[in-house]
Amino acid sequence: MDKDTTAFCFFRIRKEVGLSMRRSGFVWMMVGLALARVEGEAATESTVLRLGQSYERELKGGETHAYTLVLEAGQSFFGVVQQNGIDVRIRVYDPDKKRIADLDSPNGSQGPEPILIVAKSSGMHTFEIIPLDAMADSGCYVFNAERIEAAATTPAGRLDRLFAVWDKPDSPGASVTVVRDGKIVYKRGFGSAQLEYGVPITPSTVFHVASVSKQFTAFAVVLLAARGEISLDEDIRAYLPDIPDFGREITVRHLIHHTSGMRDQWNLLAMAGWRLDDVITREQIMKTIKHQKDLNFDPGEEYLYCNTGYTLLAEMVSRISGISFREWTSKNLFKPLGMNDTHFHDDHRMIVPNRAYSYRISQGRFVKSVLSYANVGATSLFTTVEDLAKWAHNLDTGKVGGPRVIEQMEEKGVLNDGTILNYAFGLGIGTYRGLKTVGHGGADAGFRSHLIRFPDHRLAVAVLSNLAGFDAGGLARKAAEIYLDDEMDPEAMDAPTVLDSVKPFRIPAHEIEEYTGIYYSDPWRWFTVTADGGRLFTQEGYRDRMSLVATSDSTFYAVTDQTEIVFRRDEAGDVRTMRIGNITAERGEPFEPESDALMEYAGDYYSEELGTFYTIRVEDGRLVAGHRRHVDTDLSPTLKDYFYGNNWWLQRIAFTRGADNRIYGFCASNGRVRNLKFSKGPL
Repeated sequence: MDKDTTAFCFFRIRKEVGLSMRRSGFVWMMVGLALARVEGEAATESTVLRLGQSYERELKGGETHAYTLVLEAGQSFFGVVQQNGIDVRIRVYDPDKKRIADLDSPNGSQGPEPILIVAKSSGMHTFEIIPLDAMADSGCYVFNAERIEAAATTPAGRLDRLFAVWDKPDSPGASVTVVRDGKIVYKRGFGSAQLEYGVPITPSTVFHVASVSKQFTAFAVVLLAARGEISLDEDIRAYLPDIPDFGREITVRHLIHHTSGMRDQWNLLAMAGWRLDDVITREQIMKTIKHQKDLNFDPGEEYLYCNTGYTLLAEMVSRISGISFREWTSKNLFKPLGMNDTHFHDDHRMIVPNRAYSYRISQGRFVKSVLSYANVGATSLFTTVEDLAKWAHNLDTGKVGGPRVIEQMEEKGVLNDGTILNYAFGLGIGTYRGLKTVGHGGADAGFRSHLIRFPDHRLAVAVLSNLAGFDAGGLARKAAEIYLDDEMDPEAMDAPTVLDSVKPFRIPAHEIEEYTGIYYSDPWRWFTVTADGGRLFTQEGYRDRMSLVATSDSTFYAVTDQTEIVFRRDEAGDVRTMRIGNITAERGEPFEPESDALMEYAGDYYSEELGTFYTIRVEDGRLVAGHRRHVDTDLSPTLKDYFYGNNWWLQRIAFTRGADNRIYGFCASNGRVRNLKFSKGPL
């Protein structure tokens, strides 16, 4: 948040002491003092919450704001912390100082953090608002204390309250359904499908569900395999001969389990200058795939989520059947199951009645988040929660496909070394509070989706939203708790940690600087150890700083995640390496070149694979990568010839030199593309 924006934060909290009593209908509200639970911070005065009042405050890294409220057992409290420039988490403590909630939605520094708690004991409850980043710059939030009421006594009532923050016509929202034993036991819409026209979301609203689509694509392939029309262990070039030969066999199964080594289509397109709100068609993606020059890794060696694989799976189904993937799935999946409002959206111009549009929050207001995909397989399923209920029931019963196909869908992938993955056929297999789960989420533009099943209990929850940052997965699991809480393991909030059982070791102040410095495990992964106020901190790359607690002169634990850190000395007694978890990093010197030294990196670089140029220049003493269709990428040096980019499509650049020590190119990488080659042209 910039200074001008921060200046608009107003402090409305009054210092008056108020006491309102409510017994048999009156609520006790009182001012109390609470100690901040952030390591090393001083006590923080707490503020009483008054219903209907908004508390607008400025917060920065290292601070904790505490609020108190007296609740009687059986009462529920509903409030919202509206983030405006800082990402916060909310921790709630009961009268015995036991943590009963730890809340954080994946919406970054903008948007609502809903608070819904039910008091199990009477007395003062404490709400702590803490920056997610301990080193965050100042930002604003508004805490709205909305209401106290008797706890809902029915599942439907509890679900209504779970999604209540979006139950208003001037906000995007969500559609929700719960299906049990094949019957819908809850369905409702919250918020607006189209803000421009005030169209409400209902259970029959059609959403783009992003990667929830993948299970349908995988099911189509498994169904063809069951019919003998495709082999899961065949080389994909048997079905797609125009895909490049990388000299290593990629099987259908590799695509399904994200173990192919193929580069991801979205990352490639972005590197080539595409915006993800461009119209992106199947034909354009296939052209990009056909120009790939190499793999990220040998097939079967690793798991790396790859949308390209599912685009190719859909292409296989189309070529084998002789009809479009949309037609095939409609005929073989959706019509037999009565999913009449479901289709794969392969034409961005098509009018879809009753559809939701997607939105995100920008500078405190809703704006459109445009999506114009015309490609299928990895994404682009259009459906409703009512239709997803039918699909979830089919995954329990095998009405379409039969028992063998359903069993195959939950078969986990296996790497070459025998490692078993948690990813099956477009489905993640896991557990939640002790119960088996099968599901998948999705995120494209402003759409957020999640379908989760608890197969042993014949219960499924579908949550579809049209707001970026909406925690569809977390809320789907919370919805399931309403029905299965008695079957689940207890939810541990303050479980014992390693620091509870060890005795802290005090390092003399004059020795603490011996540990400070930068430690590299590779050019892209480094840890900065600093000293501040007699304490040590470590920070991985540009992530949050973590406080360290010493248990000996060589062993430390990170307070945040309890990771063990071990320092090792060389023969001269100097600290030389650190091991954090299973990673070993060696102390090194950062590369901090002057502007003149950066000039050797400047020039035009071309990728034959992408058919695109980047121009690298020196500007204000730093290296910048420019593309005609993108904002500039600032490149920060890590080690000599290695730079870290601040945009997701260009995260890592490793410059390459010839025998004459002159730079002749670079390799670019991001989360799902590795070492894509660019050649340097004449200056």
